Amino acid sequence: MIKGKDIKRLIPQREPFIMVDGFEQRDSNSAVTTLSVCHNNYFILPDDTMAETGLIEHLAQSCSALAGCQAMSQALERPPVGLIGEVKHFECHRRPQIGERIKSTVTFGFTFGNTTLATGQSFVDEEPIADIQLKIFMQ
Repeated sequence: MIKGKDIKRLIPQREPFIMVDGFEQRDSNSAVTTLSVCHNNYFILPDDTMAETGLIEHLAQSCSALAGCQAMSQALERPPVGLIGEVKHFECHRRPQIGERIKSTVTFGFTFGNTTLATGQSFVDEEPIADIQLKIFMQ
């Protein structure tokens, strides 16, 4: 498991927009990530919950971490920069609250050229809180 500051080796994002604090690769095309929801998170709303856009960013950065891990296995110097090309079928079942820990699974599907289709699911404990499909363009 990669945690804390070591996450920066996998993703191009920097503070205050780092939305992944733990990474565990399951296989070459999927990973499990975590994020502790803290009061200083950029996406926290006045009711102490994380905005839906924060969940989308967490899932996108989870994909970024998986791509970074793939790049490291190919001995590339830095993680690739990905751009969200499309968000499809995003469903937020509920927003996570300060003090909760999000655990997400992301999987890369079909890749054509520099475009990858990805899916992601987020949970708090065993409760599903979000699902998404992403189209990501890698630079």
